[in-house]
Amino acid sequence: MAERRLTGASLVSDIAAVRKQFGDHAGILVETVALRRRAAANNAEGVDLCRADALAPVTRDTVVIIDPARRTGGRRRFDPRAYTPALDAVLDVYRGRDLVVKCAPGIDFDALTEMGFAGEIEVTSLGGSVREACLWSPGLTEPGIRRRASMLETGEQITDAEPDDCPVAEAGRWIVDPDGAVVRAGLVRYYAARHGLWQLDPDIAYLSGDQLPAGVRGFEVLEQLQFQERRLRAALTARSAGALEILVRGVDVDPDALRTRMRLRGTEHLAVVIARLGSGPASRAWAFICRPSR
Repeated sequence: MAERRLTGASLVSDIAAVRKQFGDHAGILVETVALRRRAAANNAEGVDLCRADALAPVTRDTVVIIDPARRTGGRRRFDPRAYTPALDAVLDVYRGRDLVVKCAPGIDFDALTEMGFAGEIEVTSLGGSVREACLWSPGLTEPGIRRRASMLETGEQITDAEPDDCPVAEAGRWIVDPDGAVVRAGLVRYYAARHGLWQLDPDIAYLSGDQLPAGVRGFEVLEQLQFQERRLRAALTARSAGALEILVRGVDVDPDALRTRMRLRGTEHLAVVIARLGSGPASRAWAFICRPSR
């Protein structure tokens, strides 16, 4: 099971995928009619279904996959104790069992530790956008791994078992904004070490390097200046900027509003990466005028 990651779709889709790969298992949902309807739609009609309470197990010696409800009235619940069923209750009931729990990507990792979760947290993205977090109990994980970022678009995975030797230095030829799964999983330094990159600041996720990793979108640095709107507008106008992509970390700037205030009329497609570098009184907001690699 640890070698086969879940799909990031609904629980019924996962049930269908698991059945195809591993054979017999049971799917449990409170709404039996709804489950059968979704099972038929996902070619999972051969799955044994029953109506049961997830906190009152009806199986033993099996892997349990739980996809708790994380919304109420269309609004997302950020506290995992407010899931249905509550995550702390799930972890208590299935302690010692092989367990997989699908969670919201913004789940508080510290809260998981407080609940006694000691397995792996996997953060999954598609197209650079974080889709979900998934909890894998210790029996389903590789030894020594607590966090994993899985990028479905490229198939790349990175974990906290890898080296994280990553220097901090000034910008090189390229700036890279790591995939959202890497950032959310707290694996920026590990990603940088794998790809020969460095950090612009230890507290900022932007990375830099003189070579762009294969298949990674980056921003070629053309000019660096201290961030002031007047100076930035003049520099962009001088480069005939028209379409402008704006990336911001550590600075209170609304990219859409800033783009409007730049009043650009040129023809070049450029990007501006804005970041606060340094700490304390020495920190400064910098703007990097760049050309996107694609």
